[in-house]
Amino acid sequence: MKKVGLLCGREYSFPPAFIVRVNELGKKDGVAAEFVKLGGTRMGEPARYSVIVDRISHEVEYYRGYLKHAVLQGTYVINNPFWWTADDKYFNYSVAAKLGIAIPKTVLLPQKGYPSDVDITSESLHNLEYPVDWDGLLDYVGRPAILKPFSGGGWKHVYKVSNKEELLAAYDKTSPYCMTLQEFIDFTKYVRCFTFGKSDILPVHYDPKERKYIIDHEYLSPELGTRIVKDAQTINQALGYEMNTIEFAVKDDVPYAIDFLNPAPDFERDRITEFYFEHVVEKMARLVIDRALNGKASHPWPRWEEMLGVGAAAGFTGAPKSAAAGQKSAAAPAAGSAQRS
Repeated sequence: MKKVGLLCGREYSFPPAFIVRVNELGKKDGVAAEFVKLGGTRMGEPARYSVIVDRISHEVEYYRGYLKHAVLQGTYVINNPFWWTADDKYFNYSVAAKLGIAIPKTVLLPQKGYPSDVDITSESLHNLEYPVDWDGLLDYVGRPAILKPFSGGGWKHVYKVSNKEELLAAYDKTSPYCMTLQEFIDFTKYVRCFTFGKSDILPVHYDPKERKYIIDHEYLSPELGTRIVKDAQTINQALGYEMNTIEFAVKDDVPYAIDFLNPAPDFERDRITEFYFEHVVEKMARLVIDRALNGKASHPWPRWEEMLGVGAAAGFTGAPKSAAAGQKSAAAPAAGSAQRS
């Protein structure tokens, strides 16, 4: 029996529906799902699950630590806890831009302040330029602009600003978060894509003002829909995410990737509609059953290094098998020499 574990927080409709669906669909292949239960993790503890779906470790450090340990024991984790820990939205934009995806002009900003328990003084910040050229940054991204965290989600700490005065007033409220200043895309269409695995993409008409999913299968032209799906596939392939939502703001028929660091997307029935809820439950159940039966350790790792030509995928130059092979080949001549001497 291969076990799929679900790690989740304050969700009510998706978790039980997902577990029931996996158990229904996976029964013939010996795959069953349950909630992960943890109460202290011992070093070297064997893997309890073939696959774990993680929807809460970004808020609970113990869970994140456990998931990294589980990967070492052979568990396939969706999404990869090592990469999720390292990733941020500004890096996302930089990678996507290099891959040819339309991205709003974006600036990473120094923090307004720092956590109270961190001993940061003016002497700690001698590498920062002062004063910041706020007018120059606004000239670069344009007016109005969007001020938002470089990592995070849930539409928290997001401000639309029209001038320097509004920017500074909003910026003063952002401590201790690191923020980005981004070009505002005056969109005519807005799309949120559900993604399952790296290539199964479902574009959905989304209203960001009302935070509402709209069932409209004719919302996108075939050409625009094809480009959005292709760009979403490229993003997931580069970043390694298999459960994600990717948002595009469309202006002049150009889809700008606005937000694509959502590795624990909202799957609640009352927010994504009954229609898309059923789609999500079915797709996620089939995804984890496939990974339980056929998943490879390399699959959830990002490939941006390989895709950008700066290194091997995930930087695993010292992966255990290759390292062991190198040691064996290096040892062989020495053994031969000893036999001949």
